[in-house]
Amino acid sequence: MINYRQIARVLSVLLLLLGLLMLTGLPFCFYFDSGDAVHLVVSAVICWLTGGVLWFTSVNKSNMVTKREGYLIVAFGWLTMVSFGMLPYLVSGTIPTVTDAFFETMSGMTTTGASILTDIEGVSEGILYWRSLTQWIGGMGIIVLTVAIFPLLGIGGIELFAAEAPGPTSDKIHPRIQETAKRLWLIYVGLTGILTAWLTLAGMSFYDAINHALTTMATGGFSTRNNSLMAFDTPAIQYPIILFMFIAGMNYSITYLALKGKLKKVWKNDEFRAYLYLVLGLCVIVSISVFAIYHKAGEAITFERAFRDSALQIVSLITTTGYVSADYTAWAPGLTMLFFILLFLGACAGSTAGGIKFIRHLVFFKNSYLEFKRLLHPHAVIPLKLNEQVVAPRIMTHVIIFLLLYIMIFILGSVMMSIMGYDFMTAVGAVATSLGNVGPGIGKVGPVDNFAWLSVEAKWLLSFLMLLGRLELFTILVLMTPYFWKSN
Repeated sequence: MINYRQIARVLSVLLLLLGLLMLTGLPFCFYFDSGDAVHLVVSAVICWLTGGVLWFTSVNKSNMVTKREGYLIVAFGWLTMVSFGMLPYLVSGTIPTVTDAFFETMSGMTTTGASILTDIEGVSEGILYWRSLTQWIGGMGIIVLTVAIFPLLGIGGIELFAAEAPGPTSDKIHPRIQETAKRLWLIYVGLTGILTAWLTLAGMSFYDAINHALTTMATGGFSTRNNSLMAFDTPAIQYPIILFMFIAGMNYSITYLALKGKLKKVWKNDEFRAYLYLVLGLCVIVSISVFAIYHKAGEAITFERAFRDSALQIVSLITTTGYVSADYTAWAPGLTMLFFILLFLGACAGSTAGGIKFIRHLVFFKNSYLEFKRLLHPHAVIPLKLNEQVVAPRIMTHVIIFLLLYIMIFILGSVMMSIMGYDFMTAVGAVATSLGNVGPGIGKVGPVDNFAWLSVEAKWLLSFLMLLGRLELFTILVLMTPYFWKSN
């Protein structure tokens, strides 16, 4: 029996937190005299009133959360955060339609970075800060933040954490899930603060620095400028962002080990090594290609510039951040195809990145390679190992099913976009970037375009794909099965 009162209780906490976070933009409203303080306050009050009503009407004797309730809390929690998170846009009139406001907020909360705003620099500072903050909130997952404070409420949180991060690994920094969540957020907040200070010293204004730090650590990619990072075309700013995007794409358990000085354990991690090698290899290959392309066209460019643009775009797409420093679709058709493929990678499991994740690719390719060996030795027991440990058959099954579902959803979404009248490149680009939570795609939703011109139906479809991708398919799809709703 599903305890809906317990679900309502958790949603009330989310709304109370959301309202509190909205008010963190007030200092910028007052400093810039942007006139949007009242809009944030009104939005926060609506969240508090709704949350308060849910809190006092959901009195419940049981504090336990079952697995079914955990999945419902995560799904409804994200929808609630998005639905109320769009209030500042609607109340201020920055985004006057529900469809566009929902799309922008879903893109923020899922750290996708696809935007319908055509003039970002014309948005008031308080609302623009809230836009960046939605990505920071969604980056680690508002559910994980709530898990960290659940002991104060007397609510168990292990089921919530499992539903929020349903990947194939179960690495834990600390055996108690609440302590794990606290450590994750301490690292997250600390790295955000360090990057803010670094960007400020590099020449950004504090306002621009904190906004970009929020969206970099969230691997979201929202910027305060229309031209994204092209507006900050200096090595002192772009290299730190490249570095912190890479860090944000790492498994936070690995980041924790690195901070503790346990570098041998870090290096023994197969996923981290694959992530590092692929990023470095692609940076070298693409940099040489871009340098050659520009010189063949007779355009003067230094190798450092070719390397910086290539590295930023590669790391940005692999980590699903979505920052733009150059129009990579204008370099060469082969590179455009490469960057399209990167939309399907994702960074490491346990990071703030979206996408399929490196660990799933590793399990799939290692198992595929071993299958050839099994064909030659059909009676031999040849186990798949990852991080020097045997991978259970259940995990291999999970990975294969995930990949098949991902491809099927990508194909179905692309077909639906094509039926709506969009050309092939735009259809596959929009679906791939939404499902992978990246932001820029190819076609007419490329790095120098946005999503404002899409139809209402397309925006709702892509919004659903963003949520589906952010919660790694199963958390949403399991709700659509009859087994989930059976009492036994």
